[in-house]
Amino acid sequence: MSKTELELKPVDFITIGTIGPKGQRIFHLQAGRERQLVTFVIEKEQAWALAEAIAELVDKIDQQEAIQTNVELASLDMELREPIQPFFRVAQMGLAWDEELHMVILVATEMVVPLNSEDERDDDLDLELELDNAGEVRMWATLKQMRALSLHATDTVEQGRPSPRLNGRITYYWM
Repeated sequence: MSKTELELKPVDFITIGTIGPKGQRIFHLQAGRERQLVTFVIEKEQAWALAEAIAELVDKIDQQEAIQTNVELASLDMELREPIQPFFRVAQMGLAWDEELHMVILVATEMVVPLNSEDERDDDLDLELELDNAGEVRMWATLKQMRALSLHATDTVEQGRPSPRLNGRITYYWM
């Protein structure tokens, strides 16, 4: 497997959305630049953590730069674009701030599953090999785009079932 690297600098849009009914939703992170569209499968918890991390980063930058990054979600198109064909499942994400360009960089790293997981192996060595072969996509976005992503991701996660007890897993009640 060869390592895929892609850079969207800057993105025209970036969003999070879901496909499927509550309890069976599949979360997607999606970004586009000109005619290039990339979609990733992420976990609900990743969407939530990303929303919180972005909000914290943008708040910190606003404070340092003495600016206020506000957005009105209602005026933005935060829907997933077609075709929704996942590029890869995300293992981890990271955020960075480019002071010179005044842009936030979101890095998505591919989840790589070992081909032969039944064999006994050196876990440290395999982990290094997996990370070396993991694809990576860097998405450069404005503070407003990232604030909108954070707000929309939070809203999307909260649109799920009202109680975590209804998450499709077995719930035990003690008397």
